[in-house]
Amino acid sequence: MARNRRLYQLSHCTYVCTYHIVWTPKYRGKVLCEPFIKQEMKRIIRLICRWKGFPIEAWHIGDEHIHLVITIPPKYSVSYAMAIIKGKSSAWVKKHTKKFPQGTLWNRGYFVSTIGLNEYAVKQYVKNQHHHQIDLVQQKLSFGK
Repeated sequence: MARNRRLYQLSHCTYVCTYHIVWTPKYRGKVLCEPFIKQEMKRIIRLICRWKGFPIEAWHIGDEHIHLVITIPPKYSVSYAMAIIKGKSSAWVKKHTKKFPQGTLWNRGYFVSTIGLNEYAVKQYVKNQHHHQIDLVQQKLSFGK
């Protein structure tokens, strides 16, 4: 896969399919707060994405959720990419830490949004997540302003 600035190429297409994806652990506590867990998550997610050819543009592993800005080739669906990332990372971390109960580590769902004209703003938001630990009840979301 060749990269030309923001454009990616497969044998018969040129694309920019960038997504902002957020997902949480099954039991929404601060289960990702230990430095070792965060380090292992980063390492295994990086390996999975490199293996499947999903370039990571930005990411943040918080105590209760993970933000990932990723480019997924059009030959894969977002649901396939998330099944691989969540499945492999859950199995690996649970096998090597023994701190989590039986079953999957992750919630069944996830949030996904395509990134269009506001790509820079989304990347900065994800990179600066540690500064955005504000209760969402206190925040007022403004759409279209």
